[in-house]
Amino acid sequence: MNLILIEALTAAAYLGLTVLVWRMHAPERLRPRGAGWMRTALLVPLSLHGSVLIETSIAAQTMTFGFAQALSLTLWLAVLIYWVESFYLRLDGMLALALPLAALSVMLPAAFPGFEFTLAHSAIALRLHLLSAIAAYSLFTIAALQALFMALLERRLHQGGLRGIFAQVPPLLTLERVLFQTVGAGLALLTLVVISGFVFSEDMFGRAFRIDHKTLFAILSWCIFAALLIGRWRRGWRGRKALRWLLAGFACLLLAYVGSRFVFEVILDRAPI
Repeated sequence: MNLILIEALTAAAYLGLTVLVWRMHAPERLRPRGAGWMRTALLVPLSLHGSVLIETSIAAQTMTFGFAQALSLTLWLAVLIYWVESFYLRLDGMLALALPLAALSVMLPAAFPGFEFTLAHSAIALRLHLLSAIAAYSLFTIAALQALFMALLERRLHQGGLRGIFAQVPPLLTLERVLFQTVGAGLALLTLVVISGFVFSEDMFGRAFRIDHKTLFAILSWCIFAALLIGRWRRGWRGRKALRWLLAGFACLLLAYVGSRFVFEVILDRAPI
């Protein structure tokens, strides 16, 4: 099947499920049901999206990987993690935020194809490095979406209570615990990415490790997330203060890879350095 057609079907499936999630929580439906079949239905776009990523960015000997592919893989992993979490937490609200973003991301590579490069003998190390980086991006994307969703929930609570899709969520303390567990897991992966880039840079990229814009923003984001966890542990940071630190770290992480690649590929129209 044509790759563009698969991407379009995947995006349509994501958007269709987004509409269904909101309809399940319409005000007139006092007892929304359907979490079981929703999990099953979500496997369809997840499988299609995964097949596109495998064909274009993971399995091929000539690898195409730009900012659009990075966003696509990040959102696919984010939705996959939400799917796993849905077995023990009701996260319809955050899923309703993630699904439209996933629909957009799956179509981005068609508009921004990126640059191809042939993998050398270090293909396995490079793939592991890239996949670890994208997994870290995915966890921090989930954390950022969850933090924004929690801020919205708190605002709704102060305005008179939760209704519709916002009524079917775990307690804020539970969401907060999951949020910081996600940040901790993302920081562990980001640590692995930074160390592997430092130790194996010459094998993977054919040049010695150097401090460039990507490395600088990656290290800066690592410091911000580490400070956030220390602040949570030592001073009990939460609420708006934790949200500001989390979003600052996430912004630096985007600038480290996706943002820099966007500048090179779209604005400068050349392969990233």
